Amino acid sequence: MSKLEQILILEPSNDLRFRGPFTDVVTTNLKLRNPSDRRVCFKVKTTAPRRYCVRPNSGIIDPGATVTISVMLQPFDYDPNEKSKHKFMVQTIFAPSSVSDLEAMVSSQ
Repeated sequence: MSKLEQILILEPSNDLRFRGPFTDVVTTNLKLRNPSDRRVCFKVKTTAPRRYCVRPNSGIIDPGATVTISVMLQPFDYDPNEKSKHKFMVQTIFAPSSVSDLEAMVSSQ
């Protein structure tokens, strides 16, 4: 199976870094840029949904626009062995021209 072409440009492109102390919520940002000439729907998923709060976790990005996503790591007792085990995925699809609201598109399916 061939690799699908990436629609959005992510910054940072590979790793989200959180700087402690981890006794309080720690926030880092992920920028999603749409270099295409079409609107793009996105949804952010994680392998550890109880550990992170992602806002906004879904939406529509206009052509040429950038959205900043806040990823908030919830307080926890630091375990160095847990480093790099959590993963994030940004799912994308080109928005149908008739859709202006992501929720409306999802509920109509």
